[in-house]
Amino acid sequence: MSYLLAFAGFAALIILHEFGHFAAAKAVGMRVERFALFFPPLIAKWRPKNSETEYGIGAIPLGGYVKITGMSPEEVIAPEVADRAYFRQPVWKRIVVIAAGPIVNIVLAFLILWVLFAARPMQLVQPVVDGIEKNSPAQNVLQPGDRLVSVDGKPGYAPGLTPEQGEERVLALREQIGSHRCAGKPRQNCAATEPVEIVVLRDGERRTLQVTPRYDAQAQRLLVGFGFETRGVDVGVGEAAQLSVTGMWNVTTTTVESIVKLFYDSEARDQVSGVVGSYEATRQTLEFDTVRAVSILALISLSLGIINLFPFLPLDGGHIFWALAEKVRGRAISLRVMERASIVGFMLVLFLFYVGLSNDIGRLSSGEGFGVR
Repeated sequence: MSYLLAFAGFAALIILHEFGHFAAAKAVGMRVERFALFFPPLIAKWRPKNSETEYGIGAIPLGGYVKITGMSPEEVIAPEVADRAYFRQPVWKRIVVIAAGPIVNIVLAFLILWVLFAARPMQLVQPVVDGIEKNSPAQNVLQPGDRLVSVDGKPGYAPGLTPEQGEERVLALREQIGSHRCAGKPRQNCAATEPVEIVVLRDGERRTLQVTPRYDAQAQRLLVGFGFETRGVDVGVGEAAQLSVTGMWNVTTTTVESIVKLFYDSEARDQVSGVVGSYEATRQTLEFDTVRAVSILALISLSLGIINLFPFLPLDGGHIFWALAEKVRGRAISLRVMERASIVGFMLVLFLFYVGLSNDIGRLSSGEGFGVR
C-alpha cells in the first residue's frame, strides 16, 4: 500500500504542476492540444466531446507535459488557430503560462505546511534525552531524562527556556556533535577521533560525561545514539503561516546553495537524491508516519517549483528568461540561439539526474537506505 500511496503523491505533484500550465494557457486564450500525465508513448488517450484538448497517460512515469500550439517559433500552424499560438502571444501571457506550473507547486507546499502547523501541535525538540539506541555509544552513559546542559561547551538546557529557544539549542548541539570527524573517510561504525564532552543534569546533580560518536551510514553523519525529547506547542493560524514561509525560505536558500556546491564539493554530491530516492524516502515514511510523509511531499513540491525556475531551457525558468530577453530586445530571439543556449540547461538537468540516480542506486544496493526512521 505504501508503494501506491507514494506513487499517488508524486503523480499528484506532477498533475498539479502541469494543471497550472494548462489552466493558465486556457485562461489567456492559448490553444492547448494535449494534457498528459507522464511521458510518451501514450498508453491511454481520450478527447471529450467538443473539446480541442486531448488527454493522455504516458508509459514513462518521470513527469508530464502540456502541449500548447506554437511552442516553437518555427512550428507550422493552421491559419485558423494561428492567433492562439504560444509565440504569437504577448510576453506577459507567455510568462503567466510558464510560471503557473512552479507557482502551483510553491503554493501547494505552503498550503500543506500551513495546514500541518495549524492543525496539530508543533513538535519542538528539547535539550533533554528521551531514548537511547541499543548498542550505541550513548548506551550505559546517558539516561532518559538527562538534561543536556552543554555539549563541548555549547549551551543546552537552562531553567526558563521557552520551547522555541530549546529547539534552537538542540539544533546547535546536533551541529556540534556532527562537527566531529572520523579518522579518514567515513565508513560504517567508524569512531570519531575525539570524544564529545557532555554535561548533564541528572537527579539535580551536574555530571560531565565523555561519549565517542560513531558514523551512521543511514544518517550519513556521526551520532551519539540518543533521541531528544519533544514538546507539543499549539500555534495560531497567523503564526502557522509565518512558520511555513520561514521554513520554505530556508529550504529555498539551502536548495540553491546545494546545487551550486554540486560542482565543486564531492560531499555535497553524495547527499543528492533523485526521483528514486525521493520516492523511496516518502514510501518508507508512509509506513510509520503519515504526517511526516505529507510534509516530505510538501518539501519535494517546493523543490520542484524552485528548480523549475532556474533560467535554463528546458526548465520553465528558461522559457521565462527568453521571454524577458525578447521583451528587452524588442524583437523575437532566434530559435538557433535558444537551442544553443539550451545545451547548458540540458547538461544541468542530466548532471542532476545522473548524480541523484547514482546515489540512489548506491544506497539501495549497499543497504544503507535513505535515512528514514
